[in-house]
Amino acid sequence: MNHRGFTLLEILVAMSVFLMVVVGITSMMIYAFRNNKIIWEQLSTQNEGRKVSQDLVNELRTASASSIGAYTLEKAEAQQLVFYSNIDTDSWRERVRYFKDGTNLKKGITKPAGNPVAYNPANEIITIIAHDVANGDNPLFYYYNQDYTGAEIALIQPVAATAARMIKLSLDLDVNPNNSPVPLHVETMGAVRNLKMN
Repeated sequence: MNHRGFTLLEILVAMSVFLMVVVGITSMMIYAFRNNKIIWEQLSTQNEGRKVSQDLVNELRTASASSIGAYTLEKAEAQQLVFYSNIDTDSWRERVRYFKDGTNLKKGITKPAGNPVAYNPANEIITIIAHDVANGDNPLFYYYNQDYTGAEIALIQPVAATAARMIKLSLDLDVNPNNSPVPLHVETMGAVRNLKMN
């Protein structure tokens, strides 16, 4: 008698091969999706860091005395920087505050208002400008005096706001600190042009 068909052993071997192919393809897809997610997170983090550094430098370059005559730099701290700059299209200079809150870098903007004109802290509008800040206790801001040529060390905290002429932002961003890649390090320097003495 001539039987056509598969034996039980042939069916088991075929199913095993099929399952190995499916598991292999599934593993490759999971790996590809995971890597794709990491790449997009890195790109997003790079864009965030680039925007923060560009905005800070541009605002520092145009920083000047407040609209009520206060000194250009209000605070020059390791985790917080406060200064006055006209960052919009009106003629008033806004109070701009960069500060770390947990793992977020935030920016607060206070417009002068009232009669007489004043900067009311209750009117500050705060936005998150960078997520996943991984600086820990390391400073975000470093300050240099008018003699800075590129080799000098930063002024020691606490820094008198009147001594600072050049400000460096040193920002580490890491979406997932427990996994690679290493944190993205963003560093930029900006001079407060209206305070230059040379």
